[in-house]
Amino acid sequence: MRYVTRIVDQEIDRITGAFGAVCITGPKGCGKTRTAQERCRTVIEFQDEERRAGYISVAETAPSLFFHNEKPILFDEWQDAPKVWGAVRKYCDDHPEATGEIYLTGSTSNRIDTPHTGTGRISEITMYPMTLFETGESNGSISLSKLMEDTSYATDGRISSLSLEDLFYAAARGGWPRCLAVRGREAKLEIARDYYRQIFQKDISALDGVRRNPEWARSLLWSFARNMATTAKKKSIYADVKAEHSVTDITLGSYIDALERLFVIRDIDAWTPQIRSRTAIRAAKKHIFIDPSIGMAALGISSDYFRNDLDLFGHVFENMVLRDLLVYAQAHRARVLHYADDNGLEADAVYQAEDGRYALIEVKTGSNAVPAAEENLLKFREVIREHNRKALENQSHPGVVYREPSLLMVICGNATMAYTTKNGVKIIPVGCLRD
Repeated sequence: MRYVTRIVDQEIDRITGAFGAVCITGPKGCGKTRTAQERCRTVIEFQDEERRAGYISVAETAPSLFFHNEKPILFDEWQDAPKVWGAVRKYCDDHPEATGEIYLTGSTSNRIDTPHTGTGRISEITMYPMTLFETGESNGSISLSKLMEDTSYATDGRISSLSLEDLFYAAARGGWPRCLAVRGREAKLEIARDYYRQIFQKDISALDGVRRNPEWARSLLWSFARNMATTAKKKSIYADVKAEHSVTDITLGSYIDALERLFVIRDIDAWTPQIRSRTAIRAAKKHIFIDPSIGMAALGISSDYFRNDLDLFGHVFENMVLRDLLVYAQAHRARVLHYADDNGLEADAVYQAEDGRYALIEVKTGSNAVPAAEENLLKFREVIREHNRKALENQSHPGVVYREPSLLMVICGNATMAYTTKNGVKIIPVGCLRD
């Protein structure tokens, strides 16, 4: 199958220009091995049954022999031969001028403690499932990074042909590269369903050898799916599971930790415009799946279900957009956060660049929700401006001034054309968006 260039490739290029080795982590099936293989001339696969015994023997007795091969070298599933990590670290020490020569990839179902961290020698990068741009649903005619950097960047009039039905299917199928190799439309959906079953039946116990109850894990995934892209409190999620099973909060907390280490679920941190403030620490985190297809499989619903439940799809769609924003942010050294306060002020996403510039983003399924989303963003900006005006009233002792947003944007599911409102808010069809 032809390799589809991934957005993460540009970050790998950046990292391999500075470090001797890179370790690619991420969820199972997201394309880590294939991406690394495209860059390497030698591939050492520790799960190749025909060569496994020989590879393991070399790794245990004389791992430096591997480095006589043509470079770059990929060590796939390196956790099966943990001494390789130390050998790679030493190779980087012995060849400080060599960069981008070693790649390590491996399943998150095995977590190995190594004597050395690899700091300064082995850089680590997280790989996510494919974005809508990478799978071809988005035409990529509007760049988020250009929107952030260039106020004159023209986006109005860009057209998306993506329908809600297309989005329903994209969410259920997920961003799994394997889908590109499978022809049948229905067959593609089985990949996410099988991945979901593997998570609670096998992976959650294979992670560290701790035997975990599959039914507890299944119920936990169901509760997270029910609360997808919300700031539901952990005690509410625990209550869902304990309604069916006799299990303690401590145990459920350990299960959540395992699911996070497997890159199945993750939290979006809260944002505050004042870095020194403790608000973000106190604020609730937003729960998402690394790919919304896992959540849909956990709920046991198909894409057709959303024809009669657009409210639920609103949460699934937000999860899908946040997945894509995480990929885009990593490629441009930015962060993805969210904001909500007790006064009703909120932003579904805050896309913050490393220099402090940020975009306030609302994510809406239907274009009918755009006016309310625009009003919320304008209100948010006005609250910041009003705070700044009051902070500067006393010139002798001015207060802290907050930075204003560089961009106000609504990412819309069924919008057919990009436009800018008279108040300067960018309305961007998700079918046009890329990094």
